[in-house]
Amino acid sequence: MRIAITGANGLIGQALVRSLRADGHEVVRFVRRAPAAPDEAAWDPARGYVDPAGLAGCGAVVHLAGAGVGDRRWSAAYKKEIRDSRVLGTGAMARAIAALDAPPAVFVCGSAIGYYGDTGEHAVDEYAPAGRGFLPEVCIAWEAAAAPAQAAGVRTVFARTGLVVAAGGGAWHKLFPIFRAGIGGRFGNGRQYWSFISLHDEIAALRYAVDTPELSGPVNLTAPEPLTNREVTAAMGRVLHRPTPFPVPAPALRVVVGEFAGDVLGSQRVLPARLLESGFTFRHPGIDEAIRSALDR
Repeated sequence: MRIAITGANGLIGQALVRSLRADGHEVVRFVRRAPAAPDEAAWDPARGYVDPAGLAGCGAVVHLAGAGVGDRRWSAAYKKEIRDSRVLGTGAMARAIAALDAPPAVFVCGSAIGYYGDTGEHAVDEYAPAGRGFLPEVCIAWEAAAAPAQAAGVRTVFARTGLVVAAGGGAWHKLFPIFRAGIGGRFGNGRQYWSFISLHDEIAALRYAVDTPELSGPVNLTAPEPLTNREVTAAMGRVLHRPTPFPVPAPALRVVVGEFAGDVLGSQRVLPARLLESGFTFRHPGIDEAIRSALDR
C-alpha cells in the first residue's frame, strides 16, 4: 500500500515509517519545507496547503503531526501553538483528502487520552464523554477538524494515544535518566493513574487501525491495565534495579513545569475497549515488559 504520514520525524512517526517500509509498503512523508527526497511531499498546515500529488494513490493517511505537549512550559503563545498545530493541520489534511477524486480508504488521525480529562479512579473507555480543561478542549477541536474527510465517506479513526513508554523520545524518555541515576520517585501522592502503551504496541495498533475496516471513530491506544504513578515508579525501580526514594512534591512540580503539572498530577484511567473488542492483541500488556521493550531498542 502507498501510505501518507505527517509527523514522520517524531518518535511515533519514525517508528511507524520503519515498520511499514520493512513490510514493503510505500511511505510518503509530508514535510513543512521544500521536499528534499523522492519520498517527501510538501504541506503547510498554517496556510491550509497540502500537495495533492503526495496523496495521489494513497490507500491510507496517518496524521500524527502536532507540537509536543510537554516540550515547553505552557505560555499563552505555546498553548495556541499546541492547539493550532493540531486543529489547523487536521483540517488542512481532511480537506485535501476530501477533494481527491479517489480518496484513501482510511484516515487515521492522531488524538490523545487527554480528551477525557482527569478521570480520578474511575475507568473510562471510548464511550465516555469529554472532560473539562485545556487538553480536552484541544482534543475535541482536533477531532472535529477531521469532519471533511468523514463527510467524504472516508473511514476516519481517532487514535487517542496514552503515555508511550519509549527511551528515544516522548515524555517517558525524560524519566529514564532520572531513574537510572537512582533519584527517581513518585509524582505528588502517586495515586494518579497513568495509562501507558509500549512503542511497539502503539505502532501495531496504528497499523491495526489502518487494516481493520470495522474500526472508525475514537480508539484508545493504551495498555489494558492502567497503573498508578506509585506502581509505575515501583516498576521503573524494579526493572532498572535502582532505588526510587525521592518523591517530587506537587508544589515543586508546578514550579518546574507550570500549568502542565495539573495534567502530570491528574489521573487518567483509560481502557482500550474497542481494540480489545475487535481482537487486537498486546505484546506488552504490563508495565514491566513495556519498560524492558523500551530499553531493548
